Amino acid sequence: MWDVMFWPIVACVLLPWLLVYLGLHVVQSGIIFIDIAMAQMASLGICVALLFRIDLHSPVTFAIALGFTLFGAAIFSLTGKRTSQVPQEAIIGIAYVVAAATAVLLLSRAAEGDEEIKQMLVGNILLVSPSDVWICFGLFAFVGILHLMLRRNFLLVSFDRDRAYERGLRVRWWDFFFYAAFGLVVTSFVRIAGVLLVFSYLIVPAVCGINLAGTLGRRLLVGWVVALIGGVGGLFFSYWWDLPSGAAIVTTFGALLILISLAALLRRSAARSGTLSSRRTGLVDGTGVPRS
Repeated sequence: MWDVMFWPIVACVLLPWLLVYLGLHVVQSGIIFIDIAMAQMASLGICVALLFRIDLHSPVTFAIALGFTLFGAAIFSLTGKRTSQVPQEAIIGIAYVVAAATAVLLLSRAAEGDEEIKQMLVGNILLVSPSDVWICFGLFAFVGILHLMLRRNFLLVSFDRDRAYERGLRVRWWDFFFYAAFGLVVTSFVRIAGVLLVFSYLIVPAVCGINLAGTLGRRLLVGWVVALIGGVGGLFFSYWWDLPSGAAIVTTFGALLILISLAALLRRSAARSGTLSSRRTGLVDGTGVPRS
């Protein structure tokens, strides 16, 4: 078993840390589906390479996929919340649908097109190679260092956009820098994981972190734990029950999200009940402040 599972487990341990951080940016910005749209655009670039019979693991294929993703980054940065009367989510949805439909059209002209469509959608992380893991980790480390150096402006644009405008930041350009770095991460990961798994890694752990924690650091910690459990757990489920690895991991993430959301709901209900009980007994005043 370990000769098959070792490198997929390494991938699930080494790679999610940056995905969770970027996912928090995406969720906080309110552009939830931008990650799946950019992942689909990267897949479209891979489909173009496949149509021209270019090796899918070659630098040329990566460059084509990254080019499509950067084109999407330019579109999304130009259609930000203050630059268009059309909601940005509409632009993101249109980009996803058009990219997905174009990918289907291209793959319909290629041999084994149906199998490639499935591979692009759910991936097969069990087939990841050591070189795939280390190349992807190197790119993630580069993007992580970039975000560390520019974290103040990136966080301001994502978490307090109005304040970023007030400070005179060129928000469009910062959007493009974020989307370009984001696209580099998505392009490198989508080749080994598929579109659905990229979306799950970016969004589900971030949402779990927001449900359970109030500060950025704690949300990151919760998200990393969820990503680790969901990824490794899904891998073992797929191996034991002979299931597609990508679909198994996505389903595991869904189950974790349901459990954590229920736990957060119960905790909030218990906190409200405790406050009401304290008010009835006179321990706190009407605003919830303890009486002296």
